[in-house]
Amino acid sequence: MWDKRSVLKNGAALFASACVVASLGGCGSKPSDNAVAPVDIAGGAVEKPNLKLGFIKLTDMAPLAIAKEKGFFAEEGLNVTLEPQANWKVLLDGVIGSQLDGAHMLAGQPIAATIGLGTKADLVAPISLDLNGNAITLSNKVWGMIAPSLPKGPDGKPVHPISAAALKPVVDSFKAQGKPFKMGMVFPVSTHNYELRYWLAAGGLNPGYYMPGDVGGTTSADVQLSVTPPPQMPATMEAGTIEGYCVGEPWNQAAVQKKIGVPVITDDEIWRLNPEKVFGLRKDFVEKNPKTTAALIRAIIKAQQWLDAENGKNRAEAVKILSQPNYVGADAKVIAASMTGRFTFEQGDSRPAADFNIFFNHFAGYPYYSDAIWYMTQMRRWGQIADQKPDQWYFDMAKAVYRPDLYLGAAKALVAKGVIPADSVPDTDGFKPADNKFIDGKTYDGRKPNAYLDQFAIGLKGKATVTAAGVKAN
Repeated sequence: MWDKRSVLKNGAALFASACVVASLGGCGSKPSDNAVAPVDIAGGAVEKPNLKLGFIKLTDMAPLAIAKEKGFFAEEGLNVTLEPQANWKVLLDGVIGSQLDGAHMLAGQPIAATIGLGTKADLVAPISLDLNGNAITLSNKVWGMIAPSLPKGPDGKPVHPISAAALKPVVDSFKAQGKPFKMGMVFPVSTHNYELRYWLAAGGLNPGYYMPGDVGGTTSADVQLSVTPPPQMPATMEAGTIEGYCVGEPWNQAAVQKKIGVPVITDDEIWRLNPEKVFGLRKDFVEKNPKTTAALIRAIIKAQQWLDAENGKNRAEAVKILSQPNYVGADAKVIAASMTGRFTFEQGDSRPAADFNIFFNHFAGYPYYSDAIWYMTQMRRWGQIADQKPDQWYFDMAKAVYRPDLYLGAAKALVAKGVIPADSVPDTDGFKPADNKFIDGKTYDGRKPNAYLDQFAIGLKGKATVTAAGVKAN
């Protein structure tokens, strides 16, 4: 997290060329040679200075808390109220219903709403809030069953990353006893759901499929996943309802502190530099309030820079702010256990984790089309998108929801004023280069979503669909 970012410069491009327009007719679904153009917003007073923004009590809401507490919203002429929400559905409904002007959102939420998974609404994500920040925790009981078989390093501690293959004998044992093996995640279109599914499948365990109208996603599952709000994860596991979970901080560290569970892998070990949360707005809000939108993005960028400044010199102060009951409300020691450059897996096993929470470095704020497309590939892989879609569909949906043009307009205004360095803004077409920094070594290229899906032994591909009997290859 603390390394100086390098500028991504790649020559492939985006959607606007005639080739892409014609791609469904056989030209090939490829981005055009046009870089993303920033939206330039004229100066003047914001249209809506008084705003209410929602969030869930997680450390990755930090850019909003810091923008409020350090005066970055106020600098942009905004009077912002931050309001915690009970769960991700309540938060989403609040934005859609205009009770909230915008919110800290799961990266998959505005995509899912726009394509009509669950609730249908036109939402946009003009800025990413962070990279990484999640972990997978197992109950003490399950950890005790797998720990003896794990490879150990010279220090006697387990070698990381830990594969889900270690869970297979445990899952088989549960099955032999006629008991399902259950784990928790925070929402059906959350990064946590897809990271947990990815980890399980990479270890040879099927996390199950969704069918139309099915919100459980447990068809053909070796491991059954269910939704639990983040702050309730430790108590739900302690009660024995689930045997583990994937969640953001501080709720993995809470299990360590309470001595009820052991985090076994952080999400940067599942997919390095993965996108996590976004700032979500209604499309009509952006259209009616362009100056307000630009001001919000600028304030959040300033907060992100503050969070990652000078090798994390501000993180201790950030921890104190987040520990307040009106924000995350967890003990400062629990928040600090993952947010200050180290991550605690067990009592006595804290390891360097400089990149566990990234807010500004590595172009963390830029909303890449390729990130949006990855989420949609996972929706397709697990049956939330029931039928095969052409590559062009993924491109079009990504462009509709993720708005780097809005981000660039705000970021370049800050560069012009000397607030952020020029090399903190990527020179890109909106697509990251092909990436193989996944736990299974698979390569992801956002320009080839269907080819990406074809690589997996577990998951839908091609024209396959899901029935009550399992996967049907059409």
